[in-house]
Amino acid sequence: MRIAVDVMGGDHGCGVVIAGVKRALEENKDLETIYLVGNKADIHAALPPRGFRDHRVRIIHASEVVEMEDKPIVALRKKKDSSIGRAAELVSTGKADALISLGNTGGIFAAGTFKIGRIPGVDRGCIATVIPRHDSEFVLLDAGANVECKPFHLAQFAVMGNVYSREILKRKHPRVGILSIGSEDSKGNDLTLDAFKLCKKLDLNFIGNVEGHDLFKDHVDVVICDGFVGNIVLKTVESLAIAMFSMLKRELMHTTQRKLGAYLAKGAFHSIRRRMDPEVYGGAPLLGFNGLVFKAHGSARERAVTSVIRVTANAVQHQINKTIARDIAAANKILATETSLPVNA
Repeated sequence: MRIAVDVMGGDHGCGVVIAGVKRALEENKDLETIYLVGNKADIHAALPPRGFRDHRVRIIHASEVVEMEDKPIVALRKKKDSSIGRAAELVSTGKADALISLGNTGGIFAAGTFKIGRIPGVDRGCIATVIPRHDSEFVLLDAGANVECKPFHLAQFAVMGNVYSREILKRKHPRVGILSIGSEDSKGNDLTLDAFKLCKKLDLNFIGNVEGHDLFKDHVDVVICDGFVGNIVLKTVESLAIAMFSMLKRELMHTTQRKLGAYLAKGAFHSIRRRMDPEVYGGAPLLGFNGLVFKAHGSARERAVTSVIRVTANAVQHQINKTIARDIAAANKILATETSLPVNA
């Protein structure tokens, strides 16, 4: 397994990313090569303080960075020596199996689209996000890459999300649902209603429409929506979790009795925090590209970087892109008879 890591895009500097890479290499002896892509001087300066020496590491110099405020496509075109661009080229030329970056999400998605390219038959890539609940997880896609979609796109997202849930999250028969305003077949807008009809035709465990209150009831494993809705859901869930922990902490500190109760229940609170900790999941896969692409949060620290490398290596090992290509080709044969959109099988 060969993974290209863009070390320049995070909020805390390349040293934190490199520390996470070091831990990942120590944990996983099956990692063949890790490319550290970024400013060579900064990388070399960050290595000695962390006692980092590993023959599996290769340094690829890139003199520019796609910043968070940059317009992704423009930045990729103008910053030809950007770290995300160079990392994507390692994947497109077959030198790396996967790409990881903590940087500009739009820049990563643009690099996947224009430098790596999409899997044959995939009309649009998408961002998939794994969201934890009581004793399992569900996959939400698209989580923000495509704010305007057609029914055909949502059907393809369903296929790709089904593969990821089955192969990586180990759901034998993932339950796939379309996020809508009601569970009845007749509820929704033109996009969801038409996507519903297409998904019913596919070889999926399609359960129909799901509502917002279904997401955390272990009722669905793969939740499909356009990127506009998906990004709102994702950020609402993230902010709600932070708000709930903040309110709970404040209320528990009001009286001595509550403080005692909090002390006695601290094990439970720690378990919940670990369950909800985004650093455990590492990052979000960008599905549909000719090489695995993972986006880690810009604020990710060492443990999160280690986690995203672990998840990426697992996806490489399971060859999910081959499975996606196979399932998309089969789905496109069905979709071609149901829609006038061109399908590149």
